[in-house]
Amino acid sequence: MKTSRALIRPYLPTGRDALFDICVRTAENGGDSRQIYPDPELLPNIFAAPYAELEPELAFVVDDGDRAVGYIVGTADTSAFVRRFREEWLPGLVDRYPAPTGEPSTPTGVMLHLMHTPERMLVPEIADHPAHLHIDLLPSHQRLGHGRALMDTFLGALSAQGVERVHLGMVTANTAARAFYDRLGFSVLPVRSPGPLTYLGRATR
Repeated sequence: MKTSRALIRPYLPTGRDALFDICVRTAENGGDSRQIYPDPELLPNIFAAPYAELEPELAFVVDDGDRAVGYIVGTADTSAFVRRFREEWLPGLVDRYPAPTGEPSTPTGVMLHLMHTPERMLVPEIADHPAHLHIDLLPSHQRLGHGRALMDTFLGALSAQGVERVHLGMVTANTAARAFYDRLGFSVLPVRSPGPLTYLGRATR
């Protein structure tokens, strides 16, 4: 673990495999999701890759000297991102991931439903926090300040674009993540029907 050489840098397309690997190894409440989702590209194609592809200026990684071990991705404008996901990203996935029919009955089915309903990201109660983000860091590199450094870099990039507020949706059961966000100044954004998520937000400065 080369923590002394770890640095924050922009995401590069050559790091796609590392991006996907980090996503699947942290997607189950911060832990490995590979036993739950057999397709290793399903979750990254929902929660990581579209951001890195559509808004690369807001994609950053922690590099330990050998490879990326964590990332932060997001959008400055959730409404615009939803439109681009629907029009530009989803068409490239439908052959591999057809839209589900009926109520999802498996974890994979739930994720396919999320993939095909990007409009779920449009939550009226948090429209005044137009940006949103996803951040993931391998367990081996947590609690070393890298998460805070990623967040600071991302918030600075948003602020430079004139974006004043950002939100995220986290699985409520992930108490470790909630403690991390609390330390970074995020607070609860009341949402009438949040489902399994808690919505948090903060100013970018």
